[in-house]
Order: sequence, then structure tokens, then C-alpha cells
Amino acid sequence: MLRDKVAVVTGASRGIGKAIALALGKEGVFVAVNYHKDQEGAEEVVKEIQAQGGQAIALQGDIRSAQEVEDLIQSTLSRWGRLDILVNNAGITKDALFLRMKEEDFDAVVSTNLKGAFHCLQQAGKIMMKQRSGKIITISSIVGVIGNRGQANYAAAKAGLIGLTKSAAKEFASRGITVNAIAPGFIETDMTDVLPDKIKTQLRSHIPLGRLGKPEEVAHLVTFLASDQADYITGQVFHIDGGMVMA
Repeated sequence: MLRDKVAVVTGASRGIGKAIALALGKEGVFVAVNYHKDQEGAEEVVKEIQAQGGQAIALQGDIRSAQEVEDLIQSTLSRWGRLDILVNNAGITKDALFLRMKEEDFDAVVSTNLKGAFHCLQQAGKIMMKQRSGKIITISSIVGVIGNRGQANYAAAKAGLIGLTKSAAKEFASRGITVNAIAPGFIETDMTDVLPDKIKTQLRSHIPLGRLGKPEEVAHLVTFLASDQADYITGQVFHIDGGMVMA
């Protein structure tokens, strides 16, 4: 189903991106593991994929740069000759209360989380349009759906990703390309690990299933949306949040 497909996963050196890269690799996908700064982490992901019999390469690239994204896609094509799956996962946070948020912190988050995905969609879209096939999955957030105190920049960027996804889905559909978004809730990652136990308890109290999600659970949804089984699904936003947001 997915064997021998080619995927680019941005921000794949850790957290949700790492889980996605590993899950795709396990399915026989050739994975370009993109990273910005964490070369060691990316190379470890590559080793794990190779250890389970898969193929992967680590590719450095700052998705804020259109040129570096073009280089990332071209490097993938040079290695494997095609691009079947793009997972827009890379993102950062720079939290602060609205009235205290610095302009540079707002710009940094929007530039990486939203504009970076735009660059990736453009470059991957060009290839997939010629192929007349492709799967694009963007990792948004429930914060982009409901907002969050102290994360106006992050919420704006993640909400923007949903609009970007729906627009691209409409433009690319005629060429057999699907574009969907996933909006995770609170997932066990480096970012949540540092939260005090009191905060984690409060978070769980707002989640009907009573726990934080696991990166692997997001990855399973990505592999489904990247598969032929999801050929008739496009322009959708999938919440994976333990029931936290029901709308």
C-alpha cells in the first residue's frame, strides 16, 4: 500500500515528526528526514528506519527559506526520483501573553509554522501536479481551532494552516492530490514533558479520555491519510485530542 513511496517529513528529528517518519519507514516508505538544527537527532531517526529494513536520509533545511525548501525537495528527487507524500510538521513556539508578546516572536512563529508550510506546499505541489498524484498532510493543532492563552502567535499560525490546507485541497484535487490537516491536542513530547505535574493534571481534567496523546497515535493517522485507503478524503481537519474539542 505504501511500500516504495517517497515522503518528506519536515521537523522530523524529534517528537511527533520523528514518530511520523518512523511509522512511514515501517510501512516501507522511503523517508527524507528534514531537520533545521538537530542533525544528531535526525541521523538517529534515519538509523532507526534503516534498522527496521527501510530507507531514509537526513536533509538539513530551514523551511522559512523558499530556496532551502526547493533544495530539500530537489535532494529528495535526486535520491529517489519522485515525491509521493509531504508531511508539514515543523513548528516552533514562542509563548507570551497577548499584550506582552514581542513582534519578533510573533513573526518567528508565523514564519516557521505557516509560511514554511506554504513554501513546502508550493515546491511539493509542483512535483505532484506533474505526477498527477500525491498526499499532503499538514500538522495543525487544536490551538488553531479554539485558541489558547499565551499563544496568540501559535494559534494564528495553526489556524492559518487550516485555511492553507483547504485552499490547496481545492486547487490540487483535479490532479489527484489530496491535502488534509491533523489537529492534535496535548501530545506527550519534549514540550509537554517539561510542564509541572500540576499543569499536566489540569490538562487531563479537560480531556474526556483522561490522558495526553502519544506521538505514535498521530503517526498512525498520518499513515492512513498517506495511503490509498484515503484517496477520497481531502480538505479535512482531523482532531486527535482525546475528545477535548467536540465540534
